Amino acid sequence: MRRGLRTGRFVTVLLVGAIATFAAGQQTACADELVTSLAAPRSTAADSLCWWIFAATPQGQTRKIDFEGDTVGQPPQGFSFGHTRKVGAPGKWVVRQEQGGKFLAQIDPDRTGSRFPVAVLDGMTAANVELTVRFKPVSGQVDQAAGLVWRFQDEDNYYIVRANARENNVVLYKVENGRRTDLPLKGEGRTYGKPADVPAGQWSTLRLVANRNVFEVYFNGTKLYEIEDATFTAAGKVGVWTKADSVTYFDDLTVITK
Repeated sequence: MRRGLRTGRFVTVLLVGAIATFAAGQQTACADELVTSLAAPRSTAADSLCWWIFAATPQGQTRKIDFEGDTVGQPPQGFSFGHTRKVGAPGKWVVRQEQGGKFLAQIDPDRTGSRFPVAVLDGMTAANVELTVRFKPVSGQVDQAAGLVWRFQDEDNYYIVRANARENNVVLYKVENGRRTDLPLKGEGRTYGKPADVPAGQWSTLRLVANRNVFEVYFNGTKLYEIEDATFTAAGKVGVWTKADSVTYFDDLTVITK
């Protein structure tokens, strides 16, 4: 009986070791593909395994999505689309091209004020993450907003930091059960974010660093503020977001898991 137990333990150790060795090697082999072919369809078993390993062991990984491999006029591959509280139209996300470069555009101009379309990246989840995106507010009478989403649990529960060219500010919110609430700044209290010159019709950069319960917000390379909040601590998806009638372009979405 004891000999059988020892044999069972030995086999278990061998299996665990083999799986760990294979996963490490497979992750290395997949790294270049995951960075350079982010939106390509995953149809083979090997590709699916690449995505599983990446999602299961995301720390220290980088993904950059530039939409160059996507079809103009169609939604980008590798994204899912949501609609907070189902208020107003759901949003229309398509790839567009100007001056030789492709980008993601939300082009539905529904003017419903509490309308929040969101596009989240498939294939990974993370809690501690650094997000960067280039964006261009194109039009909107109610809003001209562009946002970054993280710890996305579903379309009614997530964090969002957004820049608005009509309000000229950058504000971080939590969306909990479909309700959006701006969060107080560390050391300053509830100030509704910070003023910032957000130019319409021009490309700007929004950056968010989430480390445990502390979130750092940057706009065009300048740190604006920090926020501490523990509403959502679990890993979630990341993505981009708009509001109301904002027609907004997004490009070079970069995700670094920490």
